[in-house]
Amino acid sequence: MGEVRGRTALVFASVFVPVLVVAAGFVFLVNAQMSGPFDAQRIYVDPAGSAATAVAAGEGDAVVERVATTPTGIWLTPEEQGPGEVGGYVRSIVSDAARTGSVPVFVVYGIPNRDCGNFSAGGLSPSAYPEWVAEIADSLGEQHSVVIVEPDSLSLAIECEDEDEQVALVRDAVSTLAGTDAWVYVDGGHSNWRSVDDMADLLERVGVDGIRGFSTNVSNFNPTADERDYAEELSGLLGGAHYVIDTSRNGAGSNADWCNPSGRALGATPLTEPTSGAMDANLWIKAPGESDGSCNGGPAAGEWWPAGLAELARNAGW
Repeated sequence: MGEVRGRTALVFASVFVPVLVVAAGFVFLVNAQMSGPFDAQRIYVDPAGSAATAVAAGEGDAVVERVATTPTGIWLTPEEQGPGEVGGYVRSIVSDAARTGSVPVFVVYGIPNRDCGNFSAGGLSPSAYPEWVAEIADSLGEQHSVVIVEPDSLSLAIECEDEDEQVALVRDAVSTLAGTDAWVYVDGGHSNWRSVDDMADLLERVGVDGIRGFSTNVSNFNPTADERDYAEELSGLLGGAHYVIDTSRNGAGSNADWCNPSGRALGATPLTEPTSGAMDANLWIKAPGESDGSCNGGPAAGEWWPAGLAELARNAGW
């Protein structure tokens, strides 16, 4: 997901006061001057995430245990939570998050012709997709949540040769989710893909002005500094739209490969990067340890890959 794909291809200093936050037994340093959706909030830790499931099965070492207690995005896909099922699933997460005083981060990933039919291929039909998104929206309730909308979809639209349809589908999803109490970020690619001008045009077309903003670097590896520069420039073209950056696997930057590249490292854990400009937070949207696809020794997309996580952790000094 996301990169130049091989098939085509001013940040201000901020002084911040760290405070301790405990999430599922693990302590995080959080920037106390953060403003916006993540003010004084903990991110929900999914007890059924891939790493947590491995730990429960007795298959986790100290690294896996640490990742299991680090909050990551909860991906909603029709293959796992289909129509008629996704609503109940979302409600259960929202309820548990309310109980723990935390904010869940959902990732909506079910658009038709998803990933241009590549490793993460799938999604719903054009007629079923809006109803599925509406089911998600109706289930979010009044508890604050964060929703990332369709990673890669806008960036890939030109390559998929269905730009108008993809834009229309994302616009419909954004409009539906904008009517909830969630903080919504539509995906804005990353710093090594579409030009800022092209992405600004796409984001305007899907109605970014009606939601919190956009996400960058989802499932990718670009350095945080590069993503900040890209996102700040993009925000400037969008009237100050806010953004979040996925830092789950960008600790060693990118080598221009997007699918299970070697030599990469875990990045800064969620909410630990000082914010400035229009940046709301750094997050782990992609769950480290889940494969990008059947490439570079990894299993199918989304499957648990302990060896891949071990390398990411080792290179990060974990």
